[in-house]
Amino acid sequence: MEYTKADFEPTVGDAYNHGWKTLWKYFLELFLVGLLLFIISIPVNAFSFLIREDGNWFGIGIFVVFSAAYGILILGPLQYGMYYCYLKAVRRENLQVGDLFAFKDNYLNVMLAALLTNIIIGIGIFMLIIPGIIFACKLAFVPYLVIDKKMDAIKALQTSWQMTDGYAVNIFVMGLLAIFIAIGGLIAFLIGVIIAAMWIYASFASIYYSVDTRQLEEAESSGSEV
Repeated sequence: MEYTKADFEPTVGDAYNHGWKTLWKYFLELFLVGLLLFIISIPVNAFSFLIREDGNWFGIGIFVVFSAAYGILILGPLQYGMYYCYLKAVRRENLQVGDLFAFKDNYLNVMLAALLTNIIIGIGIFMLIIPGIIFACKLAFVPYLVIDKKMDAIKALQTSWQMTDGYAVNIFVMGLLAIFIAIGGLIAFLIGVIIAAMWIYASFASIYYSVDTRQLEEAESSGSEV
């Protein structure tokens, strides 16, 4: 896949700076993508409300099964589709709301990648939290690899682990900053939360974009395959 080389370094500051510029350049498109994803998630939220009102254990059990299946089969792939939308935006490509459904071309691997990533990070968190943070940083590029480069789930996990060598600390610091950005968004109420979330997504897509283009360039200069 060919696209313009990132003109910024894969640092925390550059990623957030590029993410901020991207946010405003593609605000309407990214806002509509987020709105559509929210609408599609309504069945789970509505069912959850009804179960809380009813309060019976059978209903709670049905909700757990329904929400798990809906999350794995529908919301997980759509979340990856949203990551792809942000990636197209940071690469200054023609972004359309329909790109949210780009996962359909590699649906099974997208679904498996999302499931495996969550399981691995969950196991890491269970192992006294720190391993979970490490796993989250090392697997941060999985969504982009599996949906943009059409990798299978296992290959995407392996490639993300390798790609983040030398950048995991940057990703960790970006995650810490994201917490404060999210808090700032909460203080600014609804519009602040929306802008904060969009900025964070755009910034993480930005660091992937920068690392990816640099590694592609290095591979081309050395004559090796990516």
